[in-house]
Amino acid sequence: MIRLAVRVRHEQAELVLAELLELAPAGVEELQVGERTVEYAVYGAPGELPSLPDLKAAAGDALVEISTSETADDWQERWKRFHRPVLIEAPPARTETDHQVPAMHVRPPWETPSARSGAVEEIVIDPGQAFGTGAHATTRMCLELLLELAALQPQRGPLLDVGTGSGVLAIAAARLGFAPVLGLDHERESIAATRANVTANRVQVAARRFDLRSQALPSIDAVDGSAASMIVVANLLGPLLLELACTMTYAPAHLLAGGLLREQGDEIARAFGDRLGLRERGRRESGEWAAVWLAAP
Repeated sequence: MIRLAVRVRHEQAELVLAELLELAPAGVEELQVGERTVEYAVYGAPGELPSLPDLKAAAGDALVEISTSETADDWQERWKRFHRPVLIEAPPARTETDHQVPAMHVRPPWETPSARSGAVEEIVIDPGQAFGTGAHATTRMCLELLLELAALQPQRGPLLDVGTGSGVLAIAAARLGFAPVLGLDHERESIAATRANVTANRVQVAARRFDLRSQALPSIDAVDGSAASMIVVANLLGPLLLELACTMTYAPAHLLAGGLLREQGDEIARAFGDRLGLRERGRRESGEWAAVWLAAP
């Protein structure tokens, strides 16, 4: 078995991953290499692997290095060990009016449920084609902000998950009582993965394809057709969030924006503030990543 690895610069890694998944739909392994480099690896027989010219074109200016090595045939077990469960603690009550919410234990299907005491929601996510199970810093921070938002809202209305991936955030929202919940993604594989994970977790979440560059973001407020109670979660890259800020036709009640590099937080908050009047209510930072919580005044 051959392991073909592509190392790219951290700030462009997510864009490169999207291109690599077109070349390697069977799955991509992701490793952090130092502070500024990410390594993506695919496994297979020589004739099954993407060609070097295609890989170089997919990585573009972000390319640092391409290497190949022989690996043991247990690579599938190694891939499983890469996807680890994550426990998102419930936020502490800040006021007497805060509502209790459970912790979230997000895990792949081969991991066991959480053994900790107290209220814990088990969410089982098959990572599929490298969409992840919630362990990435940006997804964790969005989950933290979602739990904090849920603690402030006894009535949890419609929620839109833009760039749903494997459906982690949409499924977590449904478990917290948000409804209706709609997951949107440009990739067919993401929609298929989300629907499979929705079925496995026995929640009510719709999923459909969506291209924010050419389509208007839908509103799913089932009560009065307005966006007054709408929650939007968008775990996207910074450039896509800026595009979303330019194309959204309504201001949601709350917007949780993840997928940002730390230095992009102010720019994203300002973009949604200038056009839609949203104001920053909270922020999470982990390593080089950030997520912001914006709300209508």
